[in-house]
Amino acid sequence: MNLTDIKTVYFIGIGGIGMSALARYFNGRGAEVLGYDKTETLLTKKLVEEGMKIHYTEDISQVPKGVDLVVYTPAVPASHRELLFLREQGVPVKKRAEVLGIISRGMKTVAVAGTHGKTTTSSILTYLLRCGGIDCTAFLGGIAGNFGSNFVEGHSDWVVVEADEFDRSFLHLSPNIAVILSMDADHLDIYGDRETLLETGFRAFAARVEKGGLLFVNYRWKELLGDWPAVETFGVDGGSYHSENVRVEHGWFTFDYRSPAHYIHGLQLALPGRHNVENATAAMTVALQLGISEEAIREGLRSFRGIRRRFEILYHSEGRAYIDDYAHHPSELEAAIGAARELFPGKKITGIFQPHLYSRTRDFADGFAAALDELDEILLMEVYPARELPIEGVDSRLLLGKMKNPNRRLAGKAALLAEIERSRPEVLLTLGAGDIDTFREPIKAYFEKSGTHDQEPTY
Repeated sequence: MNLTDIKTVYFIGIGGIGMSALARYFNGRGAEVLGYDKTETLLTKKLVEEGMKIHYTEDISQVPKGVDLVVYTPAVPASHRELLFLREQGVPVKKRAEVLGIISRGMKTVAVAGTHGKTTTSSILTYLLRCGGIDCTAFLGGIAGNFGSNFVEGHSDWVVVEADEFDRSFLHLSPNIAVILSMDADHLDIYGDRETLLETGFRAFAARVEKGGLLFVNYRWKELLGDWPAVETFGVDGGSYHSENVRVEHGWFTFDYRSPAHYIHGLQLALPGRHNVENATAAMTVALQLGISEEAIREGLRSFRGIRRRFEILYHSEGRAYIDDYAHHPSELEAAIGAARELFPGKKITGIFQPHLYSRTRDFADGFAAALDELDEILLMEVYPARELPIEGVDSRLLLGKMKNPNRRLAGKAALLAEIERSRPEVLLTLGAGDIDTFREPIKAYFEKSGTHDQEPTY
């Protein structure tokens, strides 16, 4: 497929974070971009402002004629009327991952894989490269604060992409440099079991690295990857490329970096948590390989502004704080709660968690319960179904019954704000990948109204 011949593109599920990045890519190239999504969101409104046409009713009469390419997300059911109609018309129909693979094959590609940390790591890496003079393109899985977008248009031959294991999407990529951050069991609705995830997912992805390319793997996971030639390891307190002496100083996560060729003392990261130090370690390792200077690395880490819904501090004033995080896997919950404990020692930590997917809730019920027990208080919302139908016996009460925390209760959407007012939290975390983000502004307004003097966070 010749991308220069594509004048009109139609997206089914255009409001998804990965889909919208592709839509912005084509829009920036001058193509007419149209699409469907189930609901209107802040992101779809932004896409419309940028010149794209979007409708929200599944209706083949609204599908434009003369489409050169249809892009869809695997989250869209195969029975979707518009998808079926366009297939019948003989229009080229491709998954988002296929199109991303086509785009990246014409460029030098850095692909960031892993069950956690992809968006943060790829965003930090993109920012470091651009700080150091490499005008890279990037397709990100979140809205990066330094760019205000999930798509970054560049003019060099380098592109940074997230390598998504869902639906084996990352097997469409052939990266020059690959990073594997973690290989926790996830997406078992796709893979069935953990060994299949490793064998047909991450090991198959590692085999996609171009001959002569570089593969960096978190040292804690290398053994699970198996015996691969020319694998380098990174991490915190371990790996050939590692960060050490992690500490909190004056509100900054501060650390030293050591590799076979570099030692950099006293790096400061604006993002909280050891997991983010690990993400930054991976990003700076790749950046240094591509010739970015130590000075650019130091300044880039310090001025990186984070990503929407990745431990995003929406309010902080006089010992009270409200943080929103995308965490939807037990390991991600542990990381977010741990970061809050480090930043706000001695404070009562309250969490609101919305489980995402019935299958994930079922598969990791024990892990979710154990992670949520680390909170001082937990409000548990109902499961957000996304693409799934209900599974008998799987709901938030299942998690509630497995938890040992005495300060736990269910909280429906209608009563959520009242429950927050009842709790009067010191530090509040909203956690989950569903529509819990629709409560961000009302909760922030509650904190501003109930607080005294709002001030900017110092980290």
